[in-house]
Amino acid sequence: MAIQQQLIQWASAATLVTAVASSANVWAQDAHSYAKLDEVTTPHLELDLTIDFAEKRLTGTATYDLARHGDADSIHLDTRELRIHKTEIWQDGAWQETAFALGEPHETLGQELTVAIGESSDKLRIHYETAPTASGLQWLTPAQTAGKEHPFMFSQSQPIHARSWIPIQDTPALRLTYNAELRTPEGLLAVMSADNSLSDNRDGSYSFTMPQAIPPYLIAIAAGDLEIKSISDNVAVFAESYIVDEAAWEWADTPAMIEATEEMYGPYRWDRYDLLVLPPSFPYGGMENPRLSFITPTVVSGDRSLINLIAHELAHSWSGNLVTNASWRDLWINEGFTSYVENRIMEALFGERRAQMELALGYQDLLADMSRLAPQDTVLNIDLGTRHPDDVFSNVPYVKGQLFLVYLENKFGREKFDAFLRQYFDDFAFQSISTAEFKDYLAKNLLARHPDVVSMDKINEWIHEPGLPADAPQPESDAFAQVEKQMQRWLKGGKLQTLDWTTHEWLHFINNLPLDISSTNMQRLDNDYNLTASKNAEIAHAWLKLAITKKYEPARERLRNYLLTIGRNKLVSPLYRELAKTPENLKWAREVYEQAKPGYHPLTQSVNEALLYPQN
Repeated sequence: MAIQQQLIQWASAATLVTAVASSANVWAQDAHSYAKLDEVTTPHLELDLTIDFAEKRLTGTATYDLARHGDADSIHLDTRELRIHKTEIWQDGAWQETAFALGEPHETLGQELTVAIGESSDKLRIHYETAPTASGLQWLTPAQTAGKEHPFMFSQSQPIHARSWIPIQDTPALRLTYNAELRTPEGLLAVMSADNSLSDNRDGSYSFTMPQAIPPYLIAIAAGDLEIKSISDNVAVFAESYIVDEAAWEWADTPAMIEATEEMYGPYRWDRYDLLVLPPSFPYGGMENPRLSFITPTVVSGDRSLINLIAHELAHSWSGNLVTNASWRDLWINEGFTSYVENRIMEALFGERRAQMELALGYQDLLADMSRLAPQDTVLNIDLGTRHPDDVFSNVPYVKGQLFLVYLENKFGREKFDAFLRQYFDDFAFQSISTAEFKDYLAKNLLARHPDVVSMDKINEWIHEPGLPADAPQPESDAFAQVEKQMQRWLKGGKLQTLDWTTHEWLHFINNLPLDISSTNMQRLDNDYNLTASKNAEIAHAWLKLAITKKYEPARERLRNYLLTIGRNKLVSPLYRELAKTPENLKWAREVYEQAKPGYHPLTQSVNEALLYPQN
C-alpha cells in the first residue's frame, strides 16, 4: 500500500524535467518525456499485439528488459490515451503483478506512467490497449483505400506519438532493439520497421526482429492489402496493387543511391532498404523508419522527377537513424544533415545542375517560412519549452541546417568536409547526441585541425541566432535564370519552350510569376499547359495556391478534389493557409475541410484546424 500511495504522489506531480542519455553517458534534459534514463533504461522491447480493425485498437503487451543505473525502485514511461490493464515484473522466476499509477493528462506530453519495479527485477511487462483516437495511428476503412475491399492501418510515431500506441520511454535519447508478434485478420499483410519477409503469406500471424538499436520514434507498424515488388536483392516496394508497379519503376534508382551514399559516407548498416507506399492520407512526404521507409503516393509522378524524396529518406539511414538528435530541440541534427546528404546523393546520380535546382528551391522555401515565423522559431537549436514538437517542424531545421553544412563545405573544401562527415557517422553510429556534443566534436575534429577558417563564434551564430548569417550561401540555379528569361517573354505574349523542363523548373516558374498576373494570362497558361489538371502533385499544388491568390475560378473544383484526396501536410496546409486569408474563402475552406477531415491523419487535422479555426 505504501508503494501505491507513493506512486500516486509521483504521478500527480507530473514533473516535466527528466533525464535522458547522451552518447557519452552524460545526462541532459528532454522536456518532452517523463522518462528518467539516469535511473532505468529499457534497451530491448518485446511487443505482442492484436490489430482490431473493428474497434480501431491495438491490444496486447509490451515487455521490456530493464537496465538500472542506480537504486531506483520505479520506472517512468510516457503514454497518451492508453488503457493500462496490468503491470508485472519478473521476480523469482515468475511474473508478479506490481503497482502502477497514471498521472494527470498533459496536453502535449500525455500521461506519465509510473511502475514499481522493486530492487532487482530485470523485466517489466505492461498489458494495455490503445484508444481509437491514438494520435500515432490512422485507421482507414475499406472505402478509404484504393482496393475498396480491405481496411488499412499505419503508424506515425515521430516525434512523440509512439506513446499513443506503446507505453514507452518516448525520448530519442533512448535506443532500443525490439521483436514483435502481430496478429491481423487473414488476407492482410503486416509490416514493421524491422526484418520484413518478402513472403506473401497472409495467414494473420507475423513475427519481426529489429536487431539494430533505434530511438522509439522509429518503431513503425502498418497492415493492409499490400503487394510486394522487388527492385534489387536488398530493395523492394510494398504497396496496394494499383500503384506497386508504378512505384517500383519510379524508384528504380534506389539501389544506385545506396551505393553512392556508401561511397561518400560509409556502409549502409541496416541490411535491407524497403519502401512502403501509404494511402494519400499519410501526413508527410516520407518517414525514415529503418529498413522500411513510409512514402506518400504523391511522389509517384510518372517521370521520376520527385525521387529526391527517396534520396532524403535513404539519407536518414546515416543522419537521423544512425546518428540521432538527443531531443527535439536538436531536430536540425537529423534533418539538416539529411537534407545535405540528400542533395549530395542527387548530385552524384543526376548531376550538379539538378542538385543545384533542388538546393535553390529549398532556399526559396526557407525564405518563405522565415518571413512568417517568429524569430525564435528560426533558430536551429530551438527552445521548444513544452510546445509540441509537431508545431515547429518547418524548413528551418531542414534547409537552414543544410545551408550550415554547405557553408562548412565551402569554407573547408569538399574533400576535408566529406572526411569529417564520414568520421562523424562512424564515431556516433547508433548513438543519440545533443547540439552541445556536436559542437564539441566539430571543434575538435574540424575547426582545430584546420585553424583560422571558421570561428566558434560563427558556429554559434548559425546554431543559436535567428535567421541566416549575412554570409550564408544563397543558392541559385542557371536553369532557373533561363526559366525567368522565358517567363518575361511569355508575359509579353511569347511562347514557353518547356519540352525539357523538369518539375523543378515548373515549380520555379509558377512560384515566381508576378502576383499581378492578369486573369487572361492565367487562362492562357492553363489552356496551353493544362496546369489545373496536372497529375504531378507538386506542380498542381503550386498552381492551385496561385489560383487561390488570383481568384482563378476554373481551378476551384480541382482545388476541392485535391484537398479531399490528399492528406500530405506540405501540400494541403499552404492551401488552407492561403484560403484562410479572406472571409469568403475561409467559409468555403471550412466546408471542404469538414468533408475531408475523416480521411485526414490526426496530425493533418490538428495542423489545419489551427489554420481554419484559430483561437481568439
